[in-house]
This record gives sequence, structure tokens and C-alpha cells, in this order.
Amino acid sequence: MPRVYWNGLPAGVREAVEAQVGPVWTARTAAEGLNSEFAAFLYTAAGTVFVKGRPADHPGVVTQRREAMINPYVLDVAPRLLCQVEADGWNVLAFEYVHGQHADYSPGSGDLPKVVQAMRRLERIPCPDLPLKRAEQRWACYVDNETALEFLRGDSLLHTDFSPLNILISHDTTRIIDWAWPTRGAAFIDPACLAHRLITAGHTPAEAEAWAGQSPTWSAAPRSAIDTFALANSRLWTQIACDDPQTWKQKTAVAARQWANHRSH
Repeated sequence: MPRVYWNGLPAGVREAVEAQVGPVWTARTAAEGLNSEFAAFLYTAAGTVFVKGRPADHPGVVTQRREAMINPYVLDVAPRLLCQVEADGWNVLAFEYVHGQHADYSPGSGDLPKVVQAMRRLERIPCPDLPLKRAEQRWACYVDNETALEFLRGDSLLHTDFSPLNILISHDTTRIIDWAWPTRGAAFIDPACLAHRLITAGHTPAEAEAWAGQSPTWSAAPRSAIDTFALANSRLWTQIACDDPQTWKQKTAVAARQWANHRSH
């Protein structure tokens, strides 16, 4: 989407952010990211800060509020939220800066073991007592019956969007970012989400599942549970691509159908 530059934000927003992070010397608009109207690196006397924001009346601002809500509980795997600012018609989040590169999901990438390790660190974080979406709610429209829906029910904390853009690889750690959809559900769902994204990046379903299988939660899940999720995920992404046929969404939907077909044989 078109980006708003730092200097293009209302003065009240910039003043409110600077009151929290310090005077901004200069700003660089982020090149990556798909969902924020404003995303930038701010350079201040105290160091670099990553900020992102949306108009406060945008329906998608709820995802930023979710991210602020879950952040204190996921600091073992995610950058720290420094502040949330609501001013002059905008909602802005400011995070500690993490130097790193987005993960390379291509077959043979050296990033893949690091991604799996980060996912397994997340699996050890207890799900906090917060008003999170539940997996059986999120995917309810995409399963055939209540029995299938039960496979998705659980009490694990899930990220649910293992896009490579949401993984930052640095020299000493791997961070999982963009917590727009924290969810309570069955523990195998995050490895399943990773498998889908690996197929999108060029892995065969069997290769993708081998990486997902390095999570004990995947290995412990009934085959029918994974089958159920793969089919529901395929239906979800088919709808997403039909509603908004951007090339990347179509590619992701094709990969989801490829995986569901693999699971059905």
C-alpha cells in the first residue's frame, strides 16, 4: 500500500512519538511490510527505533492493539514495544530496533534451522489469560463440521503468520515480529503455518513437513488434525486471493491448495 512518510504525519502524531522516544534526527521509510500505512526507522539521540502506524479509524488498527496487548508476554522471541501512541487521528507503535534480515525460506537456506529454533522457543511460552482469538473461531467457516473444528481447539499461544517477512535473522538471535493475529489454539498450528509458507517459497509439501516435523507439537498431533487444518487453510487462502487477487496472495493460495491436495492422498 502507499506509504505515509514521517514528515507527512500530522504534527501532533510526530510530537507525541518524540515525547516518548526523543527528538528524531532523521527517518527512513521501511521498504518491506504489507499492512501499515506508516512504517519507518527513526534515528534519535538514544538510538534507532522502528515505528509503524495506521489511522485510528481504520478497521485494521485492531491488529496494532492486539500486538501491543501481547507484546509483554512474547519478549523471549519478539522485539520490545517501547510505546503505543494515539494522537491526531493515528495509532502508532514504537519498538526497539533489531538489526537483521528477513528470513530466506528457499530450499537449502541456512536460515531454516534458525526459524525452527525460534518457533520452538515460542512453543515454550505459556498462553496468557488475555482476550485472544481462538483457533476454532478463526477457522470456523472453513471446516466441514464441529468434530473437525475440535482438532483446532487448544491452549497454546500461536503467532499464526509465519511469512518470511515476519522473521528477523540477526547474528545472535531470531525474532518473530508482527503479532497482528495472536491466537489460542492447538499447538501444531504454528508448525503447520510454517509448512504452508515453505511450500509457497518452493519446497515440496514433503520437504516443508519435514521442517515442521522438527517441532514436537507437530509430531504429537493426529494426522487427521493436520489434514483438517491444511484443508481449512486452503479454503481460507482461496477466499483471500479471490477477494483481493494480488500476485503474492494468489501464489500463497496456490501453495495452500497444493498442500491440502498432498494431505488428501
